[in-house]
Amino acid sequence: MRVKNAANIKNSFEALKSFCEGEEFKGWDPYDGLNSWVIQKTPLGKSSLIRLAWIQLFKRNPLNLRYIFGIKKDYNPKGLGLFLIGYCNLYKIKAKEEYLEKIDFLSNKILELNTTGYSGACWGYNFDWQARAFFQPKFTPTVVATSFIGEALIEAYNITKRSELLKTAISCSEFVLNDLNKTYDDDGDFTFSYSPLDSTQVYNAGLLGAKLLILVYSQTKNDELLVAAKKVVSYVCKRQTNDGAWSYGTLPFHQWIDNFHTGYNLECIFRYQEVSGDLTFKNYIDKGLNYYLNTFFTDKGISKYYNNKTFPIDIHAPAQLIVTLSKLGVLKKNRELVDRVLFWTTDNMQSSKGYFYYQKKKWVTSKIPYIRWAQSWMFYAFSYYQLECNLHAGNQDS
Repeated sequence: MRVKNAANIKNSFEALKSFCEGEEFKGWDPYDGLNSWVIQKTPLGKSSLIRLAWIQLFKRNPLNLRYIFGIKKDYNPKGLGLFLIGYCNLYKIKAKEEYLEKIDFLSNKILELNTTGYSGACWGYNFDWQARAFFQPKFTPTVVATSFIGEALIEAYNITKRSELLKTAISCSEFVLNDLNKTYDDDGDFTFSYSPLDSTQVYNAGLLGAKLLILVYSQTKNDELLVAAKKVVSYVCKRQTNDGAWSYGTLPFHQWIDNFHTGYNLECIFRYQEVSGDLTFKNYIDKGLNYYLNTFFTDKGISKYYNNKTFPIDIHAPAQLIVTLSKLGVLKKNRELVDRVLFWTTDNMQSSKGYFYYQKKKWVTSKIPYIRWAQSWMFYAFSYYQLECNLHAGNQDS
């Protein structure tokens, strides 16, 4: 049975890879509604309420209105970063020239899309974004996009030895430390804002900033980065609930508990522990991982969105499961769960054209092939799955 399933997984990945390469890594995004001429060239775009509603219209609608309203496929910097890490993982498995070509292409495109005018290298999204808490113009840099891209550049440097990739990744730490806003608690610990334009305390965003700092620390041994990363990890761990969960953030409308952001948190705290050798937060990781595995995945392999309800089933959640468990070094131990989730996801959320759907709701499925949210994440996840299978090929049939 495992052999048959392994073949299915390989075919699923190859179909996705073919689709993404055919699209040249360009595509739409759930949140790109403000790229429409209706918002860009009419007075409607001046209202924050209309901007917010317009984004939700495109995000929630299973019909792709982008053709009608002039929203074109484009490169998303964070999506490119995820693809880049994916190809680096594939290259580690087998050093093919085609992977190296993609690594160079994606690295160059990422460097080209760098947002200038800040203390260090940084990236944002290729669309204006209206959130409930703040508005961000196109390419406003965020800690989330910059963190993933910084990690991707370090991975690419380790393969290509292109000095500009490492130099740029190191520069990212200056953006995080100097341009993001900090919120302190009474103990002197702090977290980073999502962008330079807001002061929100979103736990996964702060931790992604800490992860980037610790990754750069692994290259430079700059103790300032280590100290700052620990303060952020401490800030977030103190806000873990007794059962091991985290809400999304501190604002009244950020009090939900969801699947993939929990996975982010665990990955980032573990990476701090792994690089620093500091075991201060091990119990938080253990408790959080236990909550994560026992809360968000059903016996059928469905990835629940929230801790207290299943729908919408979002493609981001099964992808992050693979990444979280791989990076925590426990994927092999939880291989049965991972396979169950991956098999359900490929059976129920992949098009015959190779791309993955965005979300399944109770009565309708959004099948729009979003490049960052769905395709880059599943490509990224598959690469970690294959890397794990390759590492343990001598121990199990993969």
